[in-house]
Amino acid sequence: MVGLSLARLPVDSHRDWRYNNNNNNNRKFMPPMQAAVSFSDMIFGFLEEGDQGLPESVSSEEGSSEMENGLEVEEERENNGNNLEEDKSFWENQHQNLKSTLHRSNSLESKIRSATKEALKEIRTANTVCACGRPLATGCRKCLMVEVSGRLRSAGYNSAICKSKWRSSPDIPSGEHTFLDVIENSSTSSKKGEVRIIIELNFQAEFEMARASEDYNRLVQRLPEVFVGKVERLSNIIKIVCSAAKKCMKEKKMHMGPWRKHKYMQAKWLGACERKASTPLLSMDLSVQLPKPRASMLTVDLLEKLPNVHCSAVEVV
Repeated sequence: MVGLSLARLPVDSHRDWRYNNNNNNNRKFMPPMQAAVSFSDMIFGFLEEGDQGLPESVSSEEGSSEMENGLEVEEERENNGNNLEEDKSFWENQHQNLKSTLHRSNSLESKIRSATKEALKEIRTANTVCACGRPLATGCRKCLMVEVSGRLRSAGYNSAICKSKWRSSPDIPSGEHTFLDVIENSSTSSKKGEVRIIIELNFQAEFEMARASEDYNRLVQRLPEVFVGKVERLSNIIKIVCSAAKKCMKEKKMHMGPWRKHKYMQAKWLGACERKASTPLLSMDLSVQLPKPRASMLTVDLLEKLPNVHCSAVEVV
């Protein structure tokens, strides 16, 4: 409608302006340009008057957006509350599962565990050094495993040093690990055959993380420093702790290293390995002084060995 009025207005005004020149000089007509301007003023004035209703519509939109934001904040609080409850329940379940897994132990595990602890106690109290010249209890992990395995063999257990080695895959990098085991024949009526007991002398430290949460650290502290148990028990513990590590990294919004994953930990103790029995290395008491090393021929006093040879100093100018 507005477009049609603007199209007809200049033509009609021009016709009226021509009739004014021919018929009646006293009659005044508005020029076409002024009429167009006046009409545009009227249109824009109408629009300006109509703009007075806009603030109400804007304020209503702001009110609705504030209401939506309030609902979002409320939903976020509810979600956070639910997440906190879920996190608390998760860690409680992990502690309970780990506790029940560690406390289940058969007679064979208990015997080997006692023999292992006794061997470590004797090594620490004997104040011995290994063939490497370092303290056996704290200085050389390899020599310590050899000594403990030898003492277990002396106690009648089929103990050996196991070295696992695995290749890299899309999930985990390659690596290797050394630990102990004992293989015994099971004579129970329910199950017959060989039973393998894994011995890890530094078990707790294998799961420690530098930037872990308090919940994860408390869980790891429940792990024994020296683990002695069946393969099935170790597999359950790895599953529990690795699941906790994944949860910990997610809560802290950190990337989980591949060496912390479940598959990597399984490869350490539960993968293919080379088993080698070894005898204890020679050790000695630290209180016994080591023999003085023989002097090299380069330090022998030639005058004592060759008395007829005389040396004279030559002055260099």
